[in-house]
Amino acid sequence: MCADSEMTPAAVALRPAVLEDVPSLVDLTTAFYEEDGFAPVQDALPGRFRAFLDQTEANITVAATADAIIGFALTTVRLILESGLVAELQDLYVRPEDRGNGAGSALVGDAVRWARMNGAGTLEVVIAPNGRDVSHLRRYYKARGFIDEGRRIVHLGASPDG
Repeated sequence: MCADSEMTPAAVALRPAVLEDVPSLVDLTTAFYEEDGFAPVQDALPGRFRAFLDQTEANITVAATADAIIGFALTTVRLILESGLVAELQDLYVRPEDRGNGAGSALVGDAVRWARMNGAGTLEVVIAPNGRDVSHLRRYYKARGFIDEGRRIVHLGASPDG
């Protein structure tokens, strides 16, 4: 985890998220989902963020200026049979007007540090096209050392109502 005083080049501080950040995290996530074409789950977000904040297997780091939280990263770790402990950078978002100042790279670096600190041998990112061109995301993560293994995620809803 970056110390509160550690700054990105554009004077953006990274710090662990706290309960008081949940409304800002919900707002950022809503903007993220709208930008990426995800179905909104806004009503569930506050409870989910509070649950993540209570888990030792999850880390939420915020990027903040003196005025606002401008981005966040949500990283989790889980045990996988063939891989051991694996961390996943589940969400990374920086407001569009604050991109290009190093906040995203700082958040990725913080996720890497947290994953290592928690014994994960790998940090994964899922890039979901959602019907759009995501080549810029592949380039972004490749530039930060991530390797595209060509895997594809398939899923089946497991809720009792479908």
